[in-house]
Amino acid sequence: QVQLVESGGGLVQAGGSLRLSCVASGRTFSSYTMGWFRQAPGKEREFVAAISRSGGSTRYADSLKGRFTMSRDDAKNRVYLQMNSLYAEDTAVYFCAAAQGEYYSTYYGLRDYAYWGRGTQVTVSS
Repeated sequence: QVQLVESGGGLVQAGGSLRLSCVASGRTFSSYTMGWFRQAPGKEREFVAAISRSGGSTRYADSLKGRFTMSRDDAKNRVYLQMNSLYAEDTAVYFCAAAQGEYYSTYYGLRDYAYWGRGTQVTVSS
């Protein structure tokens, strides 16, 4: 089992950047595929990005490609989400999630992920 805690959210102006961080408990962090999801008010939770256990494969929501970058540091039990050129539409609670999966695979479905953090609020002002 793994516990996840997100940080780095806040208020930023449109066009600005934020870097989210997610730290995981436990010694088996490297055995998890990691993902970021977000949920805006009144909307369903949606996929943002994922990174494989190997760290060499990433996947992004089509609408976010080129603006968001996900990375992981297994030595620190952390994943990061660098968000650039933010729009008001990026305002949401961002969640970190962990899935047990294949070494080179990434997943974009909510049901693929068994473990979730509580989220961190990102607000982009226009």
